[in-house]
Parts: sequence; structure tokens; C-alpha cells
Amino acid sequence: MDIPEGLRYTRDHEWVRVEDGGVRIGITDYAQHELGDVVFVDLKSAGTAVKKGDPVGTVESVKAVSDVYSPVSGAITEANADLESGPELVNQDCYGRGWMVIIAGAPVMEIEALMDAPAYRAYLEQEAK
Repeated sequence: MDIPEGLRYTRDHEWVRVEDGGVRIGITDYAQHELGDVVFVDLKSAGTAVKKGDPVGTVESVKAVSDVYSPVSGAITEANADLESGPELVNQDCYGRGWMVIIAGAPVMEIEALMDAPAYRAYLEQEAK
């Protein structure tokens, strides 16, 4: 299971990478593995305001359709258009080219409240029991 250092994680298996001008969000390796082959991704458009916990899109796989929730509050500044024609990027490179949205204006407190890599790893181990 790939859990990169330097990212933040949620209990719903989203990851957050702090970047200049916002936070990039996607689903974790664990989540994409549990979903199976991703066949369709539908994301909210740029300009959409979201609160922590709001859906920012859905991911459809051969197994299920799952919501992707925003780990932070803010405004979507970009949705990954590459996922429209290449939803399989979520399975191939979930922490890279398979990202979902970028959100600007996220409160630092919300970001800091998310799990770091060791805490997320421990959470997964606890969930497996």
C-alpha cells in the first residue's frame, strides 16, 4: 500500500497536497484499490464553493459508484480534465496524474487537522482488524 509522506489524509481515503495557491486532492492508493477499475469520473467545476465534507465528485468503477468528499473548505479552482477521457489514471497514478481537484482558500486549521502518513497507516491497520 503506497502512503506517501508529506501528504495529509482523511478517514474517507482522500489525500491532500498543499501547493502554491491551494491544495490538490485525490483518492488514496487504498481507495482506488478497493474500488477496482475506475471507468468514469465526474467532478464539480471550477468556481464551485465547497465546505469540508461536501462532495467534489464521484468515481465510478466496475464495482461501485463512490463520492469523493472535500477534506477542506474553499473554492474549486481546477478539476482534472484528463480524467474525462482517462479515468484509468486514478488507478495508474492516484497521487500524480490521477488527482481530482484543486481547492483554494482552505483554512490552515482544517489542513492541519488531517492525518499525516504515519497516522493514516495506523488508521488503515486499525480498520483492517
